[in-house]
Amino acid sequence: MKKHQSLNLTASIEKVKALLGKIYGYKTFIFFLAVASVYGFIIWRINYYSNTLPSQSEKTAQATPQPHIDANTIQKLQSLQDNSVSVQSLFDAARSNPFQE
Repeated sequence: MKKHQSLNLTASIEKVKALLGKIYGYKTFIFFLAVASVYGFIIWRINYYSNTLPSQSEKTAQATPQPHIDANTIQKLQSLQDNSVSVQSLFDAARSNPFQE
């Protein structure tokens, strides 16, 4: 027959204290393992997220829209360029060197 073991709170507390006493000598090593495992997990997640490629839907969602210029604005610029000699030279200079101020 099985013996019925009763749970004794004081005996359990004494066992936990004895276990903590044994572990207390290794507290620095356990702390080092805990910190190293946290750093390892963070590096692993960074590596995982840095190597993932975006899906096709993410690529199309983040695509930059093409700039659009109104047709009326284009006509106004062309008429301005045709009517003024100084503006023509400004446009020509901007075409040859767009980064000059």
